[in-house]
Amino acid sequence: MSTAKLVIKPIEVNFVLKDKVYDALKQAITSMNIYAETEDTRLDERQLSEEFGVSRTPIREAITRLEQEGFVKVYPRRGAFVVRKSKKEILEMITVWAALESMAARLITQNASDAEIATLRDMFATFDNDRVQAEIDEYSEHNIQFHQAILSMSQCELLNQMAENLLVHMRWIRMRTISENDRASRSIIDHMNIIEALESRDADLAERLVREHTLGLAAHVEQHAHYLD
Repeated sequence: MSTAKLVIKPIEVNFVLKDKVYDALKQAITSMNIYAETEDTRLDERQLSEEFGVSRTPIREAITRLEQEGFVKVYPRRGAFVVRKSKKEILEMITVWAALESMAARLITQNASDAEIATLRDMFATFDNDRVQAEIDEYSEHNIQFHQAILSMSQCELLNQMAENLLVHMRWIRMRTISENDRASRSIIDHMNIIEALESRDADLAERLVREHTLGLAAHVEQHAHYLD
């Protein structure tokens, strides 16, 4: 699995510098897996300034914006750290996600085209049980893309906006848990059942299967995610 490491690329300096720094730092944070390790990830202004190739001012402004959005927490005399949620907070987020994604599944049966739904099946066309286990990192990315696609295909902009900040922590926790207790193999079976319900336009079944799938993640976190305690 990926470790909690920021991947930074230099930024070209121009009049939209502060926005570029913000976007790049947010992308770096949301792409890492902060639950891969137990240590908190500290944002070092000097190091980020050197890696981005910019002064510290736009770095500080980006950190302030990210703190307002709940991605970063700044502690006096300690510095800025990427936010890690407690188990209780993660379980609440998964519960809310289950509500949003299950409604998205219902909306897909009403709004999405057959071609759009077919793309969900294409995501897993090359994965059998052996390949899932052998290429768990690749499958993890497909798994996350699947859940993002469910939201997007709902064609409900407000629903997607509400899920946006949840998605970051959902992504992190899915990345951490997908290789645990044979969850990947069970996951792909769940996905296939969900896709079949969507293809048949069975709104009630699709909604129930998506909700149960996500609440299964909550049950796993409750029982096994001791690193969140």
